[in-house]
Amino acid sequence: MSYFEELDLPMDRYLEANASSEPEILKKLRKETYQKTTQPHMISGYLQGRLLSIISKMMSPNNILEIGTFTGYATLCLAEGLSKDGKIYTLDKNEDLAYIPKKYFAESEFSNQIEFILGDARQEIKNLDVTWDLVFIDADKESYLKYLELIKPKLRSGGVILIDNVLWYGKVLEENPSNKATQQIKLVNKIVAEDPDFENLILPLRDGIHLIRKK
Repeated sequence: MSYFEELDLPMDRYLEANASSEPEILKKLRKETYQKTTQPHMISGYLQGRLLSIISKMMSPNNILEIGTFTGYATLCLAEGLSKDGKIYTLDKNEDLAYIPKKYFAESEFSNQIEFILGDARQEIKNLDVTWDLVFIDADKESYLKYLELIKPKLRSGGVILIDNVLWYGKVLEENPSNKATQQIKLVNKIVAEDPDFENLILPLRDGIHLIRKK
């Protein structure tokens, strides 16, 4: 459940009711995620998924990077906008859950455009000699700054980064947080806002999405 679902669940449901419907494969994936994982709230929400899809379709990217696959819901949403010969690289280190995204990737129409890489994202990003058009970060919060530092040089001018959970259930309002994840999220939000190479806006959707464009 997101920060805003907790604040106003009826409004959240209204927003869902007035958004485009998700493809059938995503409905199945969401259901299985809630049935078979211990932390199903980690899945990208319905509204967030439609946002990822629309942004990807607007950009028609050739190369997408996703850090944090989980069960692959966001991956498939992002893949909806890929150019004809485009590719999405999705990174995760959870081998126990890998069977779920692998199954749905194989079933999807984007099976030949998805490269699922198991490993430490901090190292795998270095190994990928790719210029990124669109990047989605939704992994361990304490590594957010490191991911940003690794991605920025490989992001093309006009490229977009989306960072999830940047409101962190409202914890970003704490003046001196003791939690390391909260500290990192606040630091990344501040660094992005002050970076002259970026244009940015935090969208108050679900648990907050930082929308960043490289000039």
